[in-house]
Order: sequence, then C-alpha cells, then structure tokens
Amino acid sequence: MSEYDTEQHPTQQDNPEAQNNERLSDSEPLNASEHEPLEDAPSPLILLEEQVAQLKDQLLRTHAEMENVRRRASDDVSKAHKFAIEKFADSLLPVQESLEKALADNSGDLNTLREGVELTFKQLSSALEKGGVVVVDPKGELFDPHLHQAISATPSELPANTVIEVLQKGYKIADRVLRPALVIVAASSN
Repeated sequence: MSEYDTEQHPTQQDNPEAQNNERLSDSEPLNASEHEPLEDAPSPLILLEEQVAQLKDQLLRTHAEMENVRRRASDDVSKAHKFAIEKFADSLLPVQESLEKALADNSGDLNTLREGVELTFKQLSSALEKGGVVVVDPKGELFDPHLHQAISATPSELPANTVIEVLQKGYKIADRVLRPALVIVAASSN
C-alpha cells in the first residue's frame, strides 16, 4: 500500500456539507418562485396602479350616475311646478264655459240668468274645494293676525278683538294663507 492509500481521505460520509450538496443535486430542481422573483409577475407598484385606475373609473361612473339622478330629479321638479295646477285648471274649465253661456244669453230672463250664476258659483266653489282652497269667513270669531287683517276697530258689545264684520273673505291653501280676510273688529271698552 502506498502512503497515499494509508492516508485517510475525508469521505462524503464524513462530510455533512458534501452530503447536502449531493442530495440537492440529485433531487428535483427547486421551485424558482421560492428563491427568486419571476420576471412575468407584475410588481406591487403595477398592481396598485391598476387598482387606482379601477377605482378612478368606478368613481367617474358613480359621479356620472349621481349627475344623471340630479338632472332627472331637477326635470321632475320642473315638470311638477309646470303642471301642478293641471287638475285645478281642469276643474275650472266648466266654470269658464258656464260664464261664456251666461254672456251669450240674450233672452233677458233674470230668473234664468240668476239660476245660471248660482250654478256657476257652485261649480267654482267645488273647483276651489277640490284644489284645496279653503274659505276663511271669521265673522263672530276672535281676531287671528295670521288669518285676518283688521281694517278698523269699532266699539261693540262683543268682547274685544271679536270680528264684527267681514269686508272680504280670506282664503287658505292647506295651512298657508293665500289671502287674509279683511275684517272690522270690536274695540276694547276702556
């Protein structure tokens, strides 16, 4: 045997690092995604830019939809204002027709004319009632500055601020005064 043969050489069995290298070289290749980034995968910055672009698009679409809703609502309000009195005007047309017939009557019969005027007045009252117009006729009631306008005060046996006379009826639509009643009230007895 040669000296060479007698010398102990480290074997692969004695060297653990060599064993690992051998195992690694014999096994299947490592998954590249675990150790190095894939060149085909988008970077986080690109992903964020795409997400921002999607959110901007969504925001623009939402804004456009809101603008369309606002415009439609505005159109609906405009139409409601324009045609709000349509029913009321429709109920007034028979009154106008009755007045036209009365003006066209040349018979000279006052009783017929009076009956026609009474019927026309009933039509008008009905039309106002359907339109929500309420008559304010406060004779004998206490003066209410929200509904009445006092023209003068007259001494009276009635309690102070009682409406003695109605010079002109007032009108309300729902709770809003269309025209206050013009009244004369009882003066306080001092």
